[in-house]
Amino acid sequence: MSYSYTKHYKNPSQSNSAYHIAEALFPDNDCATAQSIIPQWPGYAPTPLISLTDIAQDAGVQKIFYKDESGRFGLGSFKALGGAYAVQYLANQKPREDLVVCTATDGNHGKSVAWGAQLLGVECHIFIHANVSQGRADAMAAYGAIIHRIDGNYDDSIAACINMADEHDWQIVSDTSWEGYRDVPRQVMAGYSVMVREILDQLDGEELTHIILQAGCGGMAGAVIGALWPQRKENLPKIIIVESDMSDCVYESLTRDEIFLVNITEETMMAGLSCGEVSELAWPPIKYGVSDVITINDDGVAPIMRWLANPTDDERPPIVGGECSASGLIGIMAIQNNPELAKATGMDKNSKILVLGTEGNTDPDIYNKVMAGAL
Repeated sequence: MSYSYTKHYKNPSQSNSAYHIAEALFPDNDCATAQSIIPQWPGYAPTPLISLTDIAQDAGVQKIFYKDESGRFGLGSFKALGGAYAVQYLANQKPREDLVVCTATDGNHGKSVAWGAQLLGVECHIFIHANVSQGRADAMAAYGAIIHRIDGNYDDSIAACINMADEHDWQIVSDTSWEGYRDVPRQVMAGYSVMVREILDQLDGEELTHIILQAGCGGMAGAVIGALWPQRKENLPKIIIVESDMSDCVYESLTRDEIFLVNITEETMMAGLSCGEVSELAWPPIKYGVSDVITINDDGVAPIMRWLANPTDDERPPIVGGECSASGLIGIMAIQNNPELAKATGMDKNSKILVLGTEGNTDPDIYNKVMAGAL
């Protein structure tokens, strides 16, 4: 099929010399702390960095490196690094018998919070919106979480979570931030930095030209930039954000030069990207670290998922990639299918690109339908 994008914006604020903004994101060496603690958890192992030889050849680029987060702590996504770590952070500051945690989620973050709460014996409440699949709700409930389904979209579930937390003195463990709420999301983002440390070790000195980061609220994208930029400084690769055109809050915010709330009226298949507002913490590294943002529709999601599962050469293993994991690869194919966009983003036959396979089979019903060609 022909992969395409719907909108593109070249970010005039991007400046590699602004790496001090990323350093300010983690003022207390939070990343180093997370990178020392999380590898001590039972079951920790670095997730694979896989060279997608077949997709790179088809895209006309030199290399595509795919960080496969499908096996992370058995939870199926990179989110396992963040929410659970933040729960542990809170449990170290308050008696566990007095701690009740809650969060709003599309699925993967909530599973991490629920898992972390179960490990520590802490009560957990999860708020999900009307369109979160029952499979994802059941997966969180399996870790002992109490599920609250809210009418409306993701931002409505956040509002409900905040109201209940205020009423009952629960501790919110969110992967997005807002005015007056920054400390816990910073710890979530610090947890994500473990993934960056692993990638640098696995690249073993090989330099990237581009990093493609999918964005919902931007927490993961901001964390990757924040953890990587102080080390790479002026040599930061070009960073391109890919997001759904149904929830394009990064695109709308960058074009306006301020955080802008997008009213989500239709849900993307890439459920983890369905967020209407950029996290306040993530905004500065995104604003000054991102070179381009493109938006995509859902058309390429299922074909890319099937391609990951069924390699077209023998040089790479089959990969279980969920819906959000397809987005970065759709972005590469869309860029390379458009010479003008390829020139604007500096992507060509010599490019070495990192994409994040942020999730695996996190909803078996959807995944099986995709593999069967029913979606």
